[in-house]
Amino acid sequence: MTSTSARTLRLLSLLRQQGRWTGPGLAAELGVSVRTVRRDVGTLRDLGYAVEVSRGAGGHYALGSGGGTLPPLLLDDEQATAVAVALQLAPRTVDGLQEAAGRALATVLEVMPSRSRHLVGDMQVASVWNPWELAAPSVPHAVLLAVSSALRDRRTLRYDYEGTEPGPARLVEPHHLVVWAGRWYLLGHDPGAGTWRTVRLDRVRPRTPDGPRFAARPLPEGTDAAHVVMSHLDRGDTADHWPCRGTATVAHPAETITRFVPGGAVVVPLGAASSRLTMGAWSWVGLAGLFATFDAPLADVEPAELREACGVVAARLAPAGER
Repeated sequence: MTSTSARTLRLLSLLRQQGRWTGPGLAAELGVSVRTVRRDVGTLRDLGYAVEVSRGAGGHYALGSGGGTLPPLLLDDEQATAVAVALQLAPRTVDGLQEAAGRALATVLEVMPSRSRHLVGDMQVASVWNPWELAAPSVPHAVLLAVSSALRDRRTLRYDYEGTEPGPARLVEPHHLVVWAGRWYLLGHDPGAGTWRTVRLDRVRPRTPDGPRFAARPLPEGTDAAHVVMSHLDRGDTADHWPCRGTATVAHPAETITRFVPGGAVVVPLGAASSRLTMGAWSWVGLAGLFATFDAPLADVEPAELREACGVVAARLAPAGER
């Protein structure tokens, strides 16, 4: 928020707290000139706030009829548009979030100044997700709130992991939430193993109460949260996505590959011109076909079943190429 918008927000707050203000009184409270007060009042009126101006002897400023019920919500055109778009594109993979986002958008529109409300009130955004994202498992709203609270308070998250044997609570110091191909992941530091860990949020079942507080740790040098999550391949978490899963070095930069990989794929940059790609499919031949779609040389193909499937695909396509 710029200093000008912050001052305008403060001005609105003062007008709401006290019925009438003189120009010099507001100027003294805000630490600006009377002329600046007049300009900021004009800004509020342009945004749709009903500010009454009484001139002459005993002149004053006051919020008009209904103005006192307006909250101090000041949004420029870009901010109003961002709110409207973001709430309409709320992730479908959090249970109940879309309905809540619709209610939130209606509430925000009600308290926006009339100018902003008219600007974005009829903005309808429809998003179509690809099948990979639609197949992503949903995350319970309560789980997202519990993890977010642990992130905010820097408390160790105690949790069970769906699909594993019951036992003592697992521990992780939450660092970041990452959404990737429609799936939610929690990136955190495992205090027992002393390593970074990525877990699927749809499988996390938080226990209460949370564990002890922890000091924030920096990520490995030269990385960010998205890079760490994509470079992790926790087979215990992801192996059941597909019956066949393989990896290879592809002669394309990561920026190119990540635009086209299916959900659940892992892309690790190896330099300016190559990447290590891991992904899955219903069959080994199908997986070989997926790697072939990148139209680039492959190296270090693993496992042996994927190498064999590449040979099968090559043999099947060779006659077609000859004709």
